[in-house]
Order: sequence, then structure tokens, then C-alpha cells
Amino acid sequence: MAETRKLAAILAADVVGYSKLAGSDEERTLARLRALRSDLIDPTIAVHNGRVVKRTGDGVLIEFRSVVDAMRCAIEVQNGMVERNAGLPPERRIEFRIGIHLGDVVEESDGDLMGDGVNIAARLEGIADPAGICLSEDAYRQVRDKVEMDFGDLGDRELKNIARPVRVYQVRPSTQRARPDIRQSAALPLPDKPSIAVLPFQNMSGDPAQDYFCDGMVDDIITGLSRIRWLFVIARNSTFTYKGRAVDVKQVGRELGVRYVLEGSVRKLADRVRITGQLIDAATGAHVWAERYDRKSDDIFALQDEIALSVVGAIEPNLRRAEVERVNRKRPDSLDAYDLVLRAHPDVFSGMPDRATKALALLDRALALDPAYAMAHGSAAMCHHNRFLRAGLHEEDRAASIRHAQQALAYGQDDALALTLAGFCIGMDAHDRAAAFTAFEAALAVSPSTALTYVCGSVILSWGGEAERAIEWGERGLRLSPFDPWAFAAFGSLMLGHFYRGRYDEAVSAAYKAVQSNPAHSINHVLLAAALAKVGRIEEAKAAAPRVLELHPAFRYGRQFSGVDSEPALAASLSEALRAAGLTE
Repeated sequence: MAETRKLAAILAADVVGYSKLAGSDEERTLARLRALRSDLIDPTIAVHNGRVVKRTGDGVLIEFRSVVDAMRCAIEVQNGMVERNAGLPPERRIEFRIGIHLGDVVEESDGDLMGDGVNIAARLEGIADPAGICLSEDAYRQVRDKVEMDFGDLGDRELKNIARPVRVYQVRPSTQRARPDIRQSAALPLPDKPSIAVLPFQNMSGDPAQDYFCDGMVDDIITGLSRIRWLFVIARNSTFTYKGRAVDVKQVGRELGVRYVLEGSVRKLADRVRITGQLIDAATGAHVWAERYDRKSDDIFALQDEIALSVVGAIEPNLRRAEVERVNRKRPDSLDAYDLVLRAHPDVFSGMPDRATKALALLDRALALDPAYAMAHGSAAMCHHNRFLRAGLHEEDRAASIRHAQQALAYGQDDALALTLAGFCIGMDAHDRAAAFTAFEAALAVSPSTALTYVCGSVILSWGGEAERAIEWGERGLRLSPFDPWAFAAFGSLMLGHFYRGRYDEAVSAAYKAVQSNPAHSINHVLLAAALAKVGRIEEAKAAAPRVLELHPAFRYGRQFSGVDSEPALAASLSEALRAAGLTE
């Protein structure tokens, strides 16, 4: 029979000092290895599309179709082992060495693999540090720009029975780059009901342009889960801070204050899509549920519903079917329109007038295809609002914002995000707080865990002088989405609430947090200057004022306040403070 040759990513792993571990306590060592295989190693291999070629007593050889898959699998296993070895004495720790290579292999009729591609991976495993990963230059070139790790170059190495030297790189998952300081805070307490964070799914298509498709998939899963009243769901703006990182699920659970974490991958090729997902208990690292779905792309919405249904069933086995059916929501009639809205969203939520104009070009195309698409109307309303408030208060933008918001309300009674954006624009641009909060309440009825609803509501409440309720809504939005890019708006609402009540020290603290959350947003510096002026720190207030004009050269606080529905006493107090800070009315 003729040999079959192919290019494959090969991962070789074995246990460091296995003979010594087995010699000291064979029964316990074998039991731990069996447990590791069942709740860490085998599920991780499956999620990353690996195939176990062979096992030895203390090792394994695995084939992957992608080196990125192999690397991410290795990182997840090594990170999982760090957690499992925590607190154990050195003599009882199980640690793996891992080697990864991309090369030509020979496949036997029984599925076994032979050749230098396998041998090099095995030799790389042999020179890896305990709990470390070594990879060849061929593998490194494929992963260096796709996996955010610190790689060490070991130079050319002679490997046993390999004819030519191999350039070797190493990495230890514990050396991954530090995250921003915001993550170093104490663990958040768990809510009193089941809680979940859905991490960004990995784009395995090899095409960066398909990132929007993966992100949209996760958005829909989050939206579906959020409709279940008993489930506490972290907003996507917090979970997407983990995008592109190799993460430790237990750490994610501590940082976001959730009991369960859902992660997965999407591979889209031609007219087919493969989605893998796994639900993990963040406290123990145990896999609660894992599944792989292969479908044609035209079945994508049914597939998203199926994943959400399965996740819900895994969390609450005795869940009534009626509650599961709440996951379903109205879908746009045209996938093309759906794609256009997904592509527009980064610019919709930027808050920048020029990017709003760019987004509107895509949204207009989406609405031409589907005039009743509520999310497209809500997004267009937000774009026109941004242009109105930050690009000259042109009346045509205000009118367009209100018109699109009304369309979003008419068509989007089951779409929490569309209702939220519509309510915000109705409140800010039509100055109709009652209608705004009717929309917000409808959004929360659909999706009680929508952080943006609370944040947008807090903004309208704060400018309207409803200080205590503004603070309550702002704090709730921050709890649902602790790392949200819109956190600056919630902190701004807290500032205005404390400012209106004369609690100026608390206002200064909240204003500083708003600036730290988004230093490029001019209003944050306006609020900081006003708060500093009220506590008598005039020089600091005057230092904050120029930054306002750098970001928004045409800013005049009198004109700005006329653009929102502001409480007269609040606007007067802010004006007095900004005048002292040196800004022009």
C-alpha cells in the first residue's frame, strides 16, 4: 500500500519525572492522571480540534490541522496545570513538557503517524522546561502574530537523530504579558443566581476579515442568554477585553464575578461553518459541557439558538422548557443586512462624528435591504446623535436621530439593544424622558442583564437631576459589565449625581475614573474640571480645561448644555464651575 504523506501540526507531551512520581505513590499518580485526562486534557484537545494519535503511560502524541490550535491547546493545558498544582508540595506535582512542530508526516493505514515531523516534536518536548513549551521555527512563524505570548529564542539546537539543527523557541504560559492594572483588583463576589461570561470565540478561518462574523456569533449568544431572567450575564464589552489572549478560566471567573465561562471557536469555510463550545465551572476548572456543530452558513441563526439552549440546559438541568424558549428572538430577514450592521458597530459605538458618518454608509445599505431592521435603525439613531452633539448641533442630525429611534421602537420590541439605543436618543435629542424610560423598561423586560440599558438610563437621569436614581443605575451598569468601554458614561453619571447633591469630593473621584476609563472623550474632562473647581482646586481645574479644547475645539459649555435635556439648577452650577476653570460659555 502506498504511503500517505501530509503536512500536520504535531504536539508531543509527557509527564516530568513520571517514574519517580509513580514509584512513590503509583495508585495516586495514576488516579490523578486519569482525572486530568477526563476533565482537562481530553476536553481541551477536542475543543481545539485535535486528534490523539497515540498514548503512552505518561505521554501523548496529538495531531492538529492548525499550529495555532496546537499552541492554544498547549497553553490552556499548562495554565490548567498551574492551577491544579497550586498548594501541592513539589514532589506531588504533575507537570508536563510539550513540544510542537509543523512538518511533513507519513500516515499509516491505522492512523498512526511517522517521520521527521513526529520525531522533531518529540525531541522538542524532551528539551522543554517543566511546565514549558518548545516549538520549532516552522511552528513559531505560524503562531507569533496570532498568540499573544512572550517567546524566547533558544537559537539553533542539535536534536537527537535529526539531521540538521532546528531553530527552537520556548514559552512558559506563566510569563504571558500582564493585563492592565484594572484587572488587579480583588475578586468580585458571585451573584445570588447562576452567572456566566461568554468569551470571544476564536476565528479559525485564517481570514481576519471574518472576525466580525465570530464577534456577531458571540453577541447573539450573549443576547439570547441575557433574555433568561434567572441568569446573570456579563456584557460583551467586558468579556471582549480578553480577545486574542490565552486566558485562565479561573482567573476570568474571579475578575468578572461569574460561576461559569463559555468559550469556543468558529471556523467558516466557503458555505459551511464549524462551531465548538465548552462551558467551564470557573471555580473548579471542570468542563460542564462541550459540543461541536457543523452546519451550512444559511443555518447560522438556528445554530446559535441551539448553542444557547444547550448551555442553559447544562447550567440548570430541571429548567422548564418554557424558560428555554425565551432564548429565541426575532432575526433580520436578510443575512446581508446582518453582516452590514455587524461591520458598522465598531464605528457606531466610537462616539466620534467622523466614524459615525462611516458607519451610516453601511447602515443605510442594511436598511435598504431590510427597512424593518430595528438594530440598524437604533444604530443609525446613535450615529446621528453623536454627530448632532459633537459636530455642531445641526438640526438635521437631531431630526434623523429621533426618526430612526422611533423606527427602532416600532420594529424592535424584542431587541433589547435596539430599544436601549432608541430610548437614549429619544431622551437626549427629543428631550422626552418618559418615552426614553418606557423604552429602557421594555429593553430590561427582554434582557435584564443588558448593562448598556442601565448606563444609558443613568446618563439621562443624571442630566435630568435625578441624582440618586442616576447613581443606582450607573452602579448597576458597572456591576453587569465591570470593564465596559462605556464605563466612562456610567462614571460621568455618578459624578453628576454627586455634584448635584453637593458631594463634591465623591464627584471628583468619579470624574477621575471617567477620564481614566476614556481619556479621549472631551466630556469626561469637562466633568473633571467642574468637580475640581467646586472643591477649590482651581489650578488643577484650569489644567484640565485645555484638554477639553484639544479634543473638542468648538466646545462652549452653554451651547453644549442646550443640546441635552439638563436640569436648570445643575446646568447653572456646572456653568459656574466651568467659568472658574477658564472655559468659555
